[in-house]
Amino acid sequence: MNRRAFLGGAGAMIALPLLASLRPRVARGADPVVPRRFVGFYLPCGIVMSNWTPAAEGPAWTSPILTPLDAHRQKVLVLTGVDNKPGRSDGGGDHAAGTGSFLTAVHVKKTAGADISNGISLDQVLAPVLSKGLPLPSLELGTDGGAAVGDCDTGYSCAYARSIAWAGPTSPLPKQTNPAAVFDRLFAGYDPDASAAEVMRRKVYRTSVLDGALDDASALRGKLGRTDQAKLDEYLTSVRELEQRVAQPAKVCRPGARPPTMQTFAQRSRAMIDLIAIAFECDLTRVVTFMLGNAGAGTVHSQLGITEGHHELSHHMGSATNNAKLTQINTWEIGELAYLLTKLEAIKDSDTQTALDNSIVFCSSEIEDGDAHRHTNLPVVVAGGGGGTIATGTHRRYTGGPPMADLFIAIAGGLGVSLARFGDDGTKPLAGIRI
Repeated sequence: MNRRAFLGGAGAMIALPLLASLRPRVARGADPVVPRRFVGFYLPCGIVMSNWTPAAEGPAWTSPILTPLDAHRQKVLVLTGVDNKPGRSDGGGDHAAGTGSFLTAVHVKKTAGADISNGISLDQVLAPVLSKGLPLPSLELGTDGGAAVGDCDTGYSCAYARSIAWAGPTSPLPKQTNPAAVFDRLFAGYDPDASAAEVMRRKVYRTSVLDGALDDASALRGKLGRTDQAKLDEYLTSVRELEQRVAQPAKVCRPGARPPTMQTFAQRSRAMIDLIAIAFECDLTRVVTFMLGNAGAGTVHSQLGITEGHHELSHHMGSATNNAKLTQINTWEIGELAYLLTKLEAIKDSDTQTALDNSIVFCSSEIEDGDAHRHTNLPVVVAGGGGGTIATGTHRRYTGGPPMADLFIAIAGGLGVSLARFGDDGTKPLAGIRI
């Protein structure tokens, strides 16, 4: 027999797996059928913890600030008592230092120069695995822009203050803050009607290829030894599974209208969240980071009737008036998170699972309290099921200050990525997270 052999059908060829009799190239397996996704959702300037922290553990938790999540309670895990001590600054600059370590859990180097130093962020650890074969490994989004150079916070580089995604110690990934530009990046030149026709043509063509190949395989089988016959049978089983997937109705991605270029802060936030959902539904990427403001954001939340900047208010000095306004801002921010969860819940991965079921959304801030600048007892929400791997539907309180990096190890494990260590102090999966 020839050194190379193929199964033919419809004028096309399908290469065989590695058979001792034929010795072609190794065939690679298909990607997992069920997608797993990750979102890192960043909130600036800390939280009013007295209005965030549920009084009781367990499923009956209540919290004024977390009220917008009530519709998703069964798919939300609220954590208190988790620390990110590597986020502490070296004398001032806790907003930038904490933001730099938000997803890396690494103590960043205090510098406003080019000699920045951090670690790889969780999203970038996950991206090569979750988004393998997709158009975009990851998508970095935010509401506020700015360069990654210069001094943004008491001697800390703007790279730390404006990026939560890091490909490596010196490689912050710039985020996109213009929804129209993000839309163009994702869908420029995209015609869903033409794509539907093309998908159907490919579907008919590929099905005919497989039908012909399976007929050709029967004749080939009698020429092989027992070992190769078993290997060919295994291969043909995978071909049949491919045929069944091809036979499924084609999913056409319809991104909708391009967002306008000029938008208010609140409109920009919603537009970006819409784009996250669209990118997931169209399976363009499975890893996204979103910053609802830069470190120490001075956003004026005029949509709430508040005239002071967020950062200014966060230094509340115990003022009841300031904390009331901060609570309004924090509740609005959690409303944006709830909007994302609703969008993911509307995406059907199967008859029984939604994109939210198969995602893990991590939401927190760079500090605990905006006035105290603490990096302990951080506000944490983990939403989604991770494909049934995350124990949601409850509030869990930790004592002893377990590291945020341990939570990241648990999240990665839930998404199918095993990590022995992470960041500066992650050594094991955080207890009580995984099912």
